[in-house]
Amino acid sequence: MGPERPPMTEQLASIASRFQLPGRFVSAVRYGSGHINDTYLVELDDAGARRRCILQRINHHVFRDVPGLMRNIVRVTEHIRRKLDEEHDPEVPRHVYSVLPNEEGGWYIQTESGDYWRALTFIEGAHTYDVLETPEQAYQAAKAFGRFQGLLTDLPGERLCETIPNFHHGPTRLKQFADALAADPCNRARFVRKEIEWVEENEWILLSLADGLRSGLIPERISHNDAKINNVMLDDQTGAGVCVVDLDTVMPGTGLFDFGDLVRTCVVNTAEDEPNPALVTADPLRFEALVEGYLASAGSFLTPAEIRHMVTAGKMITMMIGVRFLTDFLNGDVYFKVHRDGHNLDRCRTQFALVDRLAESDKELEAIVRKHARLD
Repeated sequence: MGPERPPMTEQLASIASRFQLPGRFVSAVRYGSGHINDTYLVELDDAGARRRCILQRINHHVFRDVPGLMRNIVRVTEHIRRKLDEEHDPEVPRHVYSVLPNEEGGWYIQTESGDYWRALTFIEGAHTYDVLETPEQAYQAAKAFGRFQGLLTDLPGERLCETIPNFHHGPTRLKQFADALAADPCNRARFVRKEIEWVEENEWILLSLADGLRSGLIPERISHNDAKINNVMLDDQTGAGVCVVDLDTVMPGTGLFDFGDLVRTCVVNTAEDEPNPALVTADPLRFEALVEGYLASAGSFLTPAEIRHMVTAGKMITMMIGVRFLTDFLNGDVYFKVHRDGHNLDRCRTQFALVDRLAESDKELEAIVRKHARLD
C-alpha cells in the first residue's frame, strides 16, 4: 500500500473522477497566482505516459451565473478551434484550451457543498508572467489579445451573457462611487477630499467609452475584459504569445477595454499598491510595444474611431480601477483584499497618478498610435 494521501488530495481525486480526463489521477498542486478561483495542476497517468490538466473551483460568489459563464467559454473556445482548424494551424491544442467534459458530457460539476468545478486541458511548453520584464513581452501579449479578439469577430449565435454585469461600465462605477460617498459608512470621506475632487474633474474620462458604445461610434465586440500580462501564456523557447487564458470575463464589450487594461498593467513602473504616487511613471517604450503588437493582429478589423480612442482607453480603464479602489475604501474595504491600513487608498492614488502621467504624455502617445496605424 502506498503512502496515505492528504485529505485535500483525496477530495481532488474524487472530483477529478467525475470528469473524462485523459488518464488516471496521480497528484495535484496549487497552480498560478489568481485570487478569484482555486486552480490546481493535476498530474495524470495515461498507460504509463505522463499527462497534465487543470482542475478549477469556480468562485460562484463572484460569478453568479456559472452555467452562463461555462456556455460562454465553450462557445468561444470551440469557435476559435474551428477557425484555427480552417487555417490549418499545426498547433491548435496549444493555441486554444479545451473544456473537458464531465461523466454525463456536461462542462462542470457541482458538489454537495455547492461548489462548482471544471476541468481544462493544460498548455505545455509555455507559462505566464506576473510582472512584465521586457517590451517584447508587452508586444507579444498585446498581439495575442488582438488575435483573440479577431478570431471572435464572427462568433455566430446569440449575444454572450454578461458574467459580471456592467463590469467596465463607467457610469455604473461612478454611481457606485457617488453612493459610497453619500453614505460614507466609515466616516472616511474626510481623508480623501483631494481624490474626490480629482474624480469630479476627470469623470469625462470614465464616461468616454460608454458614450462611444451607446452612440455606436465604437462598435460592440467580444472582449476578454481582464487583459493582463498574466492572462496570456508565452512560449518557453521563443517568447511568442501562445494562448489567452482565464476566459471567465469574456463577454460583450469593446476591444478597447482589453487594450486599456494592457496599458494599465504594462506601462507603469511601480507596483499597483505603491505608497508613494510621486514615483509612478508611464514608459512610452512599453506603450509603443503594446500599440505595435495590438495593431499587428487587430489593425485589420479595428475602425478609425477605435484606433483614435486607444490612448483614451488606457486612461479610462486605469481611472475605473482607481475609482473602484476609492469606492471600496469609502465602504470599509469590503471587496478587495487589503493587507495594511490605507491599502485601497494607496492603490487608488497609484492609479490616479498613472492617469495623470498618461495625460501628460497624450501628444507623444497619440503620435505613437498614428505612426503604427498609419493614420497620418
